[in-house]
Amino acid sequence: MIHSIPEPVLSPNFTIDDIHKIREWNYECQRDMTPEERVADTARRGEEALIRLGLIDTVKAIVEN
Repeated sequence: MIHSIPEPVLSPNFTIDDIHKIREWNYECQRDMTPEERVADTARRGEEALIRLGLIDTVKAIVEN
């Protein structure tokens, strides 16, 4: 699902306010989803985060073993 809600702008120091912004954005994106859609969306975004962090291969290796 493509989110029509723009991603929050985070501060360079990553504060508690940033965490609140992310949680609010996540809620707005997922509020009309079924539980199955929420799980799939969370898994997809988690994988995207691992790719951005360069950790996807490490996690896949751990899961496979």
